[in-house]
Amino acid sequence: MIHLRIPYRSLLLTVLVLLLSFSWDSCARNPVTGKNQLMLMSAGQEQAMGDQSDPAIVAQFGLYQNDEMQQFLNSKGQEMAAVSHRADLKFDFKLLDSPVVNAFALPGGYVYFTRGIMAHFNNEAQFAGVLGHEIGHVTARHSARQYSRTILAQVGLIAGMILSPEFAQFGNEASQAMQLMLLKYGRDAESESDKLGVEYSSEIGYDAHEMAGFFATLDRLSGGPEGRLPTFLSTHPDPSDRNVKVGQLADQWQRKNNGGPYEVGRDTYLRMIDGLMYGEDPRQGFVENSNFYHPDLKFQYAIPSGWQTANTPQQVQMAPEDGKAVMILQLGQGTSLEAAAQATAEKYQLRTTGSQRRTVNGLSALEVYADLVQEGQDANGQPAQQVLKTLSYYIQYGELIYHFLGLSTEQDFASYRGRMLTTMTSFNTLNDPDKLNRQAERIKIETLPRDMTLREAFSNYRQPSDRMEELAILNGMELTVRLKKGTLIKTVTTPSGGQ
Repeated sequence: MIHLRIPYRSLLLTVLVLLLSFSWDSCARNPVTGKNQLMLMSAGQEQAMGDQSDPAIVAQFGLYQNDEMQQFLNSKGQEMAAVSHRADLKFDFKLLDSPVVNAFALPGGYVYFTRGIMAHFNNEAQFAGVLGHEIGHVTARHSARQYSRTILAQVGLIAGMILSPEFAQFGNEASQAMQLMLLKYGRDAESESDKLGVEYSSEIGYDAHEMAGFFATLDRLSGGPEGRLPTFLSTHPDPSDRNVKVGQLADQWQRKNNGGPYEVGRDTYLRMIDGLMYGEDPRQGFVENSNFYHPDLKFQYAIPSGWQTANTPQQVQMAPEDGKAVMILQLGQGTSLEAAAQATAEKYQLRTTGSQRRTVNGLSALEVYADLVQEGQDANGQPAQQVLKTLSYYIQYGELIYHFLGLSTEQDFASYRGRMLTTMTSFNTLNDPDKLNRQAERIKIETLPRDMTLREAFSNYRQPSDRMEELAILNGMELTVRLKKGTLIKTVTTPSGGQ
């Protein structure tokens, strides 16, 4: 990792300018608690942050095209927003095309649910509880509060702050929105949102006990205490005992309000998600046997052994476990290979050190080496430079230009250059029908023809034996539970023509 020490005076000036750009709203009243709180972000700036970040979130994940589910999300969201502590706020609810089990909210009323989390709900009440939880983050201004604490922490650490420039600038344009999305809230904020989730979902007539049950599903999904996954749980506390606490909150709410009956909505929810895409969408690219295949765009290339991949609609990122290098495949900008290379150089302020025309499996290509020179000071305060070495391949394939960008530090580049070249020069046309015809798995709702256990039901519907625990979690049940005739369950199927 590169470390550039920033001069104290320059850093102090930067932080002071940053602070002055925010409203010092020290007497801001929290809409939920009614108490005054220190807030470095005004409500207007909070709205602006959400407005600016939303397009990046949508570009990063894409929207899942299902009119019925989107209408359901928006209808319940608006109904709940109307009974929230910020009913005057214009909320916006979106369904994202991601298999990751996640739901999150941005300042200004932007709330997102992935198709991955929608697949794991087993009734409307579970969905409503999480919806209320995320709306609670907005109404209680948790992002603004956390952001304010972050700015203050930066001021307190001026003397020892180190800037560690990594490779973020070469990533997608949604990086700032991603950081905001992954902003971790404190235990008090999460507890407050749990309470608001119970309140808001109960207010629109749902049984909040079901929200508690969903936390148990999350705990199983994460592998229990020994196997946490960076999904919904990465921004939320350990769910292992939250189901108990939320259940108690639901008891208290229902006793206090003497309302009811409270709706669960199991069958209606399951019928709505019948046909929902489950897991990764291979049409947008998939990895198999250290190769990346893109059926829709009809290309393939090799991935270095042991490298991890992250595929989004904008780009594919690849990196080794040690994190000392990264490769990115994205679309080049320009009408020619040279124009695309020039656009990259200008965007990242690269200093080109060499380029040469190449041919990659019959396709015209341009190989370019360039340096990113970073100015700074060393530990003794003396001027110093740090250099990131880059290797690019621009490949003309049909009407599109594909751009591989590989980079590493000056000291590590030589050890990764060979692997980068192997990947970039393996780019080729995809003709294999097996890969071209891959289809995504879909959720299929089945009605049990007789009394049986969940395990027996899976066997009856020819579900793979090695996936039964996964499917049990998907259904929010244990394999040994005995189910009545007529019960609806989720199974997973691949449409005919897929693999």
